[in-house]
Amino acid sequence: MSSMTGMALQKRLVVCAVAVSALLLVYILCVNLEGPLSLPVMPLSFSQVLRSDSQNSGEPLDRQINSDQRTHPPPASTRTVPHEHTRATHTPTLKTQTSTAAGHKPAENNVLDVSKSSSRSDAVDKAKTRTSTKGPTMQPRRPTQAPGPTEPPFIGDTYMSDNVPPQTDCPDGIRSRVAKTDFGGRFLKNIPVLQWANHTTREQHQRLSKYPGAHGWGGIDYKTLVETLSVLNSSANWRMLDDWKNRSNGSECIRCAVVGNGGILKDSKKGKEIDGHDYVFRTNGAIIKGFEQDVGSRTTHYTFSTNTLMNSMRSYAGAGYKGPPLSEETRYIFLPDHDRDYLLMKAAATHTPVERGNERGKDPSKYFGKDVSARKLKMYHPDFIRYLRNRFLRSKALKTKYKDIYRPSTGATMLLAALHTCDQVSAYGFMTPDYKNYSDHYYDRSYHSVGFFINHDLRMEMTLWQQLHQAGLIQLYMHK
Repeated sequence: MSSMTGMALQKRLVVCAVAVSALLLVYILCVNLEGPLSLPVMPLSFSQVLRSDSQNSGEPLDRQINSDQRTHPPPASTRTVPHEHTRATHTPTLKTQTSTAAGHKPAENNVLDVSKSSSRSDAVDKAKTRTSTKGPTMQPRRPTQAPGPTEPPFIGDTYMSDNVPPQTDCPDGIRSRVAKTDFGGRFLKNIPVLQWANHTTREQHQRLSKYPGAHGWGGIDYKTLVETLSVLNSSANWRMLDDWKNRSNGSECIRCAVVGNGGILKDSKKGKEIDGHDYVFRTNGAIIKGFEQDVGSRTTHYTFSTNTLMNSMRSYAGAGYKGPPLSEETRYIFLPDHDRDYLLMKAAATHTPVERGNERGKDPSKYFGKDVSARKLKMYHPDFIRYLRNRFLRSKALKTKYKDIYRPSTGATMLLAALHTCDQVSAYGFMTPDYKNYSDHYYDRSYHSVGFFINHDLRMEMTLWQQLHQAGLIQLYMHK
């Protein structure tokens, strides 16, 4: 009898153990079902995005050089601070341009998604932009999706974003075509090309002070920055093609000629063709007198840094370079390498001598004429220069001790600025694969080979021009 009672007790214990195990299993399953069902999404590195954009084409030089660089932009803050020099309705915006895992939209599309938060249609935006002199509409910040390990701090692939709708309805403009090319994932339509008074806030100064030279505001104190950029306070300063409304003549598209100083232009007979464009961009030692048949005579936009301007006046005086072109239609675009650019620009706008630095006491009218006014002055935004370096011209130099001085050449900055502001771009006098057949400049009296320096990567730039030409985004002049 006792043995039968023991067996019954054993059976009850087994049944209870099975029941408890089953309940425990059900509990575990319920807890797991409360969590996400999808697998975690890992972000792609910057270099992976570039490679995926060009699987069906030859790998451009800048991507080959940097194929081993794995960088991830840091997340942007979600805090917004009103501008200190504008209406409270404007807030500075930082947008981190990153790509997420395969199947997600590339960086360029993420920018467009944010811009859709506006309640106005694109058509209304365009019409309003053509008649308004208000500043660009700035968008709220947006945090990075699925941030990965941080990139090298000097890269800073995070930029301010200005909502500046296009000035035309060009049916076949660069902005509409770029998304269909290998450059679509790199091209940011809302990147601020120019800086102006409303960009100067303490928050932006703190952010950009991390980057030296042309890539930020490193070394420039906040007081100097505010005093300098305060003179750039109109639509003529933040819009590259500020007089398009007066010169459009009903044209649907803005046609720009960007003229470098390369020897390939000698005996080209391209002068009339160049002058036939709506706008003509030139840079540095742009000697026109005596070379009109080859390079044209008009200059609407002249790009330079104070350093390149002074060097050009010294180096090319014997060839006939006296200073920047002077005309009613000419705008002067500073590429700010140092505080001396801000100081010279302020002096030019206020018709006063340069207050300090290398050019202390110099009269800016010597360079820009006595009739220069603030509306004819512009200055590239450091975010734009850094963006060009990071996404179009990421050179091996960034892995060397010279990384702080490396930047796109002045001519490259000018050409890529036109790419971001014009509908159609024709490039003349830029380096081509047969560059050894031509002298360094079209005005050289004897042959001089092209010089290469560590602060620019001219061979990479040459490859980029070929890529843009093949993609149909620019028309590059080349000898047949």
